[in-house]
Amino acid sequence: MNFADPSEALALASEFRRAPFGHHSPNLQKLLRMFRSVPIAGKHALLAIRPNRSWMLVTLTGIPGRPITRHEDIIFDDLAEAEWYVFRQRWRQHFGTDLPDGDEA
Repeated sequence: MNFADPSEALALASEFRRAPFGHHSPNLQKLLRMFRSVPIAGKHALLAIRPNRSWMLVTLTGIPGRPITRHEDIIFDDLAEAEWYVFRQRWRQHFGTDLPDGDEA
């Protein structure tokens, strides 16, 4: 699969949206590894602010000792929704386009 073309990866976004946890197809695993292997600086992540109950979007700096940027206005009570949000941010960073905001990519 060619991940340089976002149209080829759209089905994988739908797969992730349906099941963000657990087993993923080999191609989705490749896409997630690609998203997760980018340099740390500027990478979006989730910070548990209430364990198993609430998560905040953060941006990593990649600089030891420099604090993360907390997005205190972007908080989730549903981990699947939080993971989908981060997936969409990483998609935008990699492909330069947005994914649909609804239930399906």
